[in-house]
Amino acid sequence: MVGAGPVGLCLALALAQQDIRVCLIEALGDDNFLDQVPRAGSNHPATLEMFDRIGLYAKIEPRGIIAPIFHYWDRAEQALIAAFDHAHLKNDTRFPFVLQCERIKIIEEALKMAKAHPNIDVRLQTTFTGFTQNADTVTAQVANPAGESETIAGRYIVSGEGARSIIRKDLDIEFEGFTYAERNYISDPVEWSNLFHWKGPPDRWRVHFPTKPEEDEEALQHPQALQARLQGFLPKAGEYEICGSNLYTVHQRVAKRFRAGRAILAGDSAHVNSPIGAMGMNSGIHDAFNLADKLVRIWRREADESELNRYERQRRHVAVTHTQAQTIRNKRLLAEQDPAVRKRNNEELRRTAEDPKLARAFLLRSSLIESLREAEQIA
Repeated sequence: MVGAGPVGLCLALALAQQDIRVCLIEALGDDNFLDQVPRAGSNHPATLEMFDRIGLYAKIEPRGIIAPIFHYWDRAEQALIAAFDHAHLKNDTRFPFVLQCERIKIIEEALKMAKAHPNIDVRLQTTFTGFTQNADTVTAQVANPAGESETIAGRYIVSGEGARSIIRKDLDIEFEGFTYAERNYISDPVEWSNLFHWKGPPDRWRVHFPTKPEEDEEALQHPQALQARLQGFLPKAGEYEICGSNLYTVHQRVAKRFRAGRAILAGDSAHVNSPIGAMGMNSGIHDAFNLADKLVRIWRREADESELNRYERQRRHVAVTHTQAQTIRNKRLLAEQDPAVRKRNNEELRRTAEDPKLARAFLLRSSLIESLREAEQIA
């Protein structure tokens, strides 16, 4: 497994707990592993069930905020458009809420579990450089912490490297697409935004703002520019305490294939999308558990390698039909500029939230439960 992010760690733990040995390769070391940008923080109900399956939920729940309700706001009118309550999913999941817990906390706890598991060989500060494969084996080339070249052999190699996956590029797999309450989605024709609550200490709020490709990165992150954006968003006496800021490019891309022989893509190496709606990390973790189940069946000789083709069919379908479609819709909804269309969209959201049947259907889609049920029907 290449990459000790949420996808790689969840896959490693799910396999190891079924008595399958895993080698986990990660370029970062103990000294800088937690220096990553916190990023994604909304964990949907279906993902929480998966975390619970490997014993991870109990470790991250105290470090997060349980958020059963999320809001859509109209920024210009400073009015609540709609409130969606995950209580509508009480008969669909054991976790009828979202857990606001940042990615960095999740991988911190998962890495501790991986290091303690006898079936996982954690190789930190190890750089993956390439691989070869034949009919029976995959051999990874790495540079160890001393800078020496090593090879690591196994039956399969999985890329959890992220959007710049070396494995995907080496396989020449096309990356199709394009680039561009406790949880609040704020609609505005000029400057839409998202606002999320993260647990401390100290408690923090994360806000997303759109930028233009031609804008200067240094100017955008200048302290005065950041203060101006925040004061324009929510005026207050005195300056905001800013813990950090970062810019990132939004992509909407899906790999044309999710596997080639014994090399398999999962998470951001297979699909990337807009962060609106918390689809990226959650969908990647769903890849990991789907793939783990299939690798276990193959390992136990309950299925042959065609099972991996089903992984590709199921998870690529979800990436294209659900994750990509939903995040594109979310972006258009928040950024719509036509006043008449915005009014219709807001009225539709309000009606949906107020009708229990419609609200449940909306939440099944937005929490990715519907995508998992649909994928399971794909042979």
